[in-house]
Amino acid sequence: MFDRVFIVAEISANHAQDFEKAVRMIKKAKACGADAVKFQTYTPDTLTINSNNSFFRIKHPNWKDATLYQLYKRAHTPWEWFKRLKKAADEAGVMFFSTSFDRRAVDLLEELNVPVHKIASFELVDLPLIEYAAATRKPLILSTGMATKAEIKEAVNTAKAAGAAEIVLLKCVSDYPARIEEMNLKTIPHMQKTFKCPVGLSDHTLGTSVPIAAVSLGAVMIEKHLTLSRKLKTPDSFFSIEPGAFKELIKSIRCAEKALGHIHYGLTEGEKKNRIFRRSLFAVKDIKKGERLSEENISSVRPAYGLSPKYARDILGRTAKKDIARGTPLEWKLISSPRLRRKAS
Repeated sequence: MFDRVFIVAEISANHAQDFEKAVRMIKKAKACGADAVKFQTYTPDTLTINSNNSFFRIKHPNWKDATLYQLYKRAHTPWEWFKRLKKAADEAGVMFFSTSFDRRAVDLLEELNVPVHKIASFELVDLPLIEYAAATRKPLILSTGMATKAEIKEAVNTAKAAGAAEIVLLKCVSDYPARIEEMNLKTIPHMQKTFKCPVGLSDHTLGTSVPIAAVSLGAVMIEKHLTLSRKLKTPDSFFSIEPGAFKELIKSIRCAEKALGHIHYGLTEGEKKNRIFRRSLFAVKDIKKGERLSEENISSVRPAYGLSPKYARDILGRTAKKDIARGTPLEWKLISSPRLRRKAS
């Protein structure tokens, strides 16, 4: 699954409950270079209850004056779409999967034979749901926003025990939009080592710099919210990026992958032609036969046709075997052998 960084276009609520727009987003994600499109499988009734009391009212500035039920009613993807969305993704040549928020969602997605299941950060503590999704024995992606190390460990152990084929953790900050200074991307390699799982990033920051930085730290998957236009106001559009930025993000990630390469010391193929421009030892004045070599008549300069500069101390004080013209690269055959000191009798 991870021959290269796996890039997911999170469509979420950005279809604005317009099916044709959702299909356009699938095609646009593919055109940008995404490996997969992801939706979310819930209804307002599977997430909360229809209540107007203070416990259920939202204080977020972009979702203010709404209850949780009202927000999820606006944001959810109609379940009758999923079969057709999967078909549209298949025809576009891009992987389709979705986040499950309860067992019924898992069952619906299993009917569509999705290749992988996803659990959202807010559901990471719902161990029965993780167990149910893992029991499909398909790869399981777990977002870890808000989670403590102990909570992640419990979720991973639950998924393993239930038979998940593979577990991928996503570093995530569950704030909308997330602040760059709170991303703490150095956690990614620590998570890999701690939980023995591949780790990616579910990114809610504005812009594209954070995912690229995550790739440099070993992220194997990047999930980013995509919108056709931030002018189209949806519950998610204010922290999503448009197709042009998404395409540039993918291009940058692919460049970063190439740059990361593998562990290598020594010459690259491209450097071989430039090795000649290293320094080496040259005569910088005319030197007569028998004249001593000194810091006045030899020096380390470019290019690299002479002896390596590391031999400078070895040849200072020796004499020239023949006349050496200024600009001649020094070779051992031009220089006398060192004098051997006699031992005291």
